[in-house]
Amino acid sequence: MMIRRTFLSLCASFGAIAPFGLLAQTSSEPLLYKPGILGDYLGRGATVFLDFKASWCTTCAAQTRVMDKLKAERPAYAQNIIFIDVDWDTYGRSQFATRMRIPRRSTLVVLKGDDELGRIVADTREEKIRDLMDAALTAATAR
Repeated sequence: MMIRRTFLSLCASFGAIAPFGLLAQTSSEPLLYKPGILGDYLGRGATVFLDFKASWCTTCAAQTRVMDKLKAERPAYAQNIIFIDVDWDTYGRSQFATRMRIPRRSTLVVLKGDDELGRIVADTREEKIRDLMDAALTAATAR
């Protein structure tokens, strides 16, 4: 019979050795931003794709449709990149958005460590979004 302490120790060990994407994001659904989440993932070496969006924003909805299509075509995006939705109505005027110089909703930003790898503002063109997602994937899979 497994003792609770042994079970917890095994779970913690698995977390340390398992592929990052396996534990971080198990579906193509993005995580929801909350204070501290970005630092947690960046601190673990993840490549993070931020989507500053609002539920009422038609440009944001168009960007989401393109990103969903691209993730369906290339599962490696969802397997290697941490996608985080940032609710513009909640965080658009926050210190976080100000510090990142986010000008408006429908802004997409890719980060790894202390570096911004790219951003798109209010652009819905598939090729532009694919280029940004490819940059994120390249960074996420670089060893």
